[in-house]
Amino acid sequence: MATGEWARYWQHEELPGVDLLQARYVRHTFSRHTHEGYVVAAVSGGVEDLFMPDGSTVHCAPGNVILINPEVPHSARAGVPEGWAYSTLYPSVEVVAKVAEETTGLRGTPGFAEVDVPDAEGAHLIREVHRAAEEGNALAADTVLKVLVARMLRRYGSALPARGRRSAGTRNAARARAVLEERMAEPPTLEALAAELGTSPFALLRAFKQQYGMPPHSWLTNARVRRARELLDAGTAPAEAAVAVGFTDQPHLNRHFSRIVGVPPGAYQRGRGSPGAGPARKNVQDRSESLHVPSDAWQNNRHPHLYVPKEQHRIR
Repeated sequence: MATGEWARYWQHEELPGVDLLQARYVRHTFSRHTHEGYVVAAVSGGVEDLFMPDGSTVHCAPGNVILINPEVPHSARAGVPEGWAYSTLYPSVEVVAKVAEETTGLRGTPGFAEVDVPDAEGAHLIREVHRAAEEGNALAADTVLKVLVARMLRRYGSALPARGRRSAGTRNAARARAVLEERMAEPPTLEALAAELGTSPFALLRAFKQQYGMPPHSWLTNARVRRARELLDAGTAPAEAAVAVGFTDQPHLNRHFSRIVGVPPGAYQRGRGSPGAGPARKNVQDRSESLHVPSDAWQNNRHPHLYVPKEQHRIR
């Protein structure tokens, strides 16, 4: 990582279904990717620029909470030369669904209607979950996590839209995805894939991007990293995981893994406490430093990305 960058990605053994990332990035960039669960994050210094599938750029600064729903493609990089520091929680679909069932009247799959919301108390709660988990206080971490998720759902939650009618293009995109999942280590070319599905390469490319928010090759890289994470969680060595999912070697995996997860495979494996990973260690530097937004020109401008119609989006 660049000078001054640090990151720790980990999971508390008594806080299942939730991953934690705390980091300071300067030159690091996140390539377009998705998460199986939710992203709930708070920037503590600097500015993070998020690039959303509708083409909007969200400038995330201290005092706001970042909310990203499952399977929403996005990328990110520093919004100021000093980079950004933040604390992130990745609660699973099951964790959020359980809180929604107990604390809201939401029906269907719960989600968030905005990406970047001004909520200083919510940002504080995110940092408190991290603090409690680092101190080994599982009771406090679990309690604050549930209070946080309930707060976010009550203020910014809504049921995610149901899937619409499946067109021929949508069906082809789903079939292409299934083929890529099945042949992850040796995928076909776009031309061969389209011929197999009885369509043209450009028609398939358009349909796939519309359905999944990225072209097939980017989606495949994201899927390979997900599969690699499963193998690493099971104790597979990074070099073996790289070959198993179709990367040429471990450095190839390291590069893409870091640009999607935020840390290299070895650090991820140690932080998750995977079998055979060795003792976990914090791959961080001094956390006392702060990032300063240099001028008002970098103040956060809200560009909310709505997942549902405005009239449906807020639950009070």
